[in-house]
Formats: sequence, C-alpha cells, structure tokens
Amino acid sequence: MLKAGHTYKLTISRISDYGVYLTDGEENEVLLPNRYTSLADKAGDEKEVFIYHDSEDRLVATTETPLLRSGETGYLEVVDKTAHGAFLDWGLHGKDLFLPNRNQQGGILVGHRCIVYLYEDNITGRCVATCKLKSFINNDLVTVEPRQQVQLLVASESPIGYRVIIDNRHWGMLYRNQLFRPVSVGDKLTGYVRRITEDNRIDVSLQQEGYAQVKDSADTLLHLVQEHGGRLALNDDSTPEEVARRTGMSKKVFKRSLGMLLKSGRVTVNEQGIKLNQ
Repeated sequence: MLKAGHTYKLTISRISDYGVYLTDGEENEVLLPNRYTSLADKAGDEKEVFIYHDSEDRLVATTETPLLRSGETGYLEVVDKTAHGAFLDWGLHGKDLFLPNRNQQGGILVGHRCIVYLYEDNITGRCVATCKLKSFINNDLVTVEPRQQVQLLVASESPIGYRVIIDNRHWGMLYRNQLFRPVSVGDKLTGYVRRITEDNRIDVSLQQEGYAQVKDSADTLLHLVQEHGGRLALNDDSTPEEVARRTGMSKKVFKRSLGMLLKSGRVTVNEQGIKLNQ
C-alpha cells in the first residue's frame, strides 16, 4: 500500500497523456505528472518518488525532495494563513503543508518559521503538520545510547543552552558552555549522546569524546591548515576565544588535536603558527 508522506522506489507500469503511472508491484499505482517525466521514460524504468495528496485528494508522485517526510521534524516557513489554519513551505512545486488551527501553538505569522512534526492523519491519510510535539517527541522509552552519533534539530534556546530534538524521537539538551561554534534555532546538526540520566534526560554534544573526538578534531584541524595554504596562525599560545573562532574547538581539544598532528609528522608549529609538512 502506497502512503502519503513517504519516499518509494517504483516502476513505470504504463504511460499516459498526463504522465507515467508507477507501481509497487502489488497492483498499487500512482501518477507521476508530465512535469517530472522525460521522453526517455519507458515501461520498466525505476523512479524514486515522494507521494502526497493533490488538491483533489488523489495520491500523486513527485521526483522533488520535500523538506519533511512523515515522522520527521523541521523548521518550516509560514507562507499563508486561512480561517482553518496555516500553510508551510514544503519544498514542493505548487504544494504547501497544512498546519491546522488545532495543531498550532504560540503565534503563527506569515513569513516566520516554526518547529513542526509531520504525521499522517488517521482518517484522511493526508500529511499534516503540528507544533504540538508531546505525542511524538518524548523520552518515555529512550532508544539511543551514550556516545551514539545522532541527528539534532535545534528547537529552542534557553540561558543554559539549546533544547534539541534527537533523531525525530527524543528531547535533548546542548549546553552553551560546551559550544564552540554559532548555533541557531532551526539548525540541523550531527551530534553525540554524552549521557542519559536516571530520569531519561539526554545531554548531547557536537563533539565526540575521548580518542574518537581527538582524531575527528585532528582531521578537521589538518583540513583547515590545508585550506589556508598550508599555514594557520594558531599555536599553544593562542587564546581560547581565537581558537574557538577559527576552529570551532575548545582550547583543550585544539591542543590534543595539534599534538596528534605533530606526533604523526603531518605539521610543525612555531611562533607564527601551524605549518603543513610537505
């Protein structure tokens, strides 16, 4: 069964005046309109497509990539408002994502962005957005582990840091005193689980810990040196602020990373900074 909000790899079953019909091999067909086809398309060819409902409530396919799929969270722009709700930029030609009034929270203004979750309506099967995340994002049953790499969406800012959504499932905290690069609400980041408390609160970081962190940061530092023509005006005497601004690392991680590069013979360092060895 083909469902709205999902991406599928389907096969062309037949060609019509309106486009090509795609099948999943189980007698389920969906139209891919002419806008997304080419004269070279023929029966038997495979297409990767996203499925959604058109304005007449029919399932239709597109080769465009949406900003959100079913089960995902994102930071989308409000492009229109009506008496029944708001419409969000979905990244699809001629199709916006509906955010009903009942799913809104806080002020929803045209031209502004909001954090939303996309789900399929139980009755209509249509894709719907919601700002009310409690039913979808929670830490009741934690599915991640310490040191695990995760995908983060920055949801809100507080004095101590940023509240983030982890892998479209859980809430986590990214502390300000562990950040060495600018972060804003709506950013999508790769992070790492630092710890999980007894009450299932999850702390995350943008850096790995231990040897893995140092190796990853050493690779980043080496790349920066290469990007700057083989020289980078930083050394052990550089201030933590300058190190953070130039590398996105803490002074401690920078020194460990530099030490690893020196030990491997990839670079040398003096009063002028780091120099790439040929």
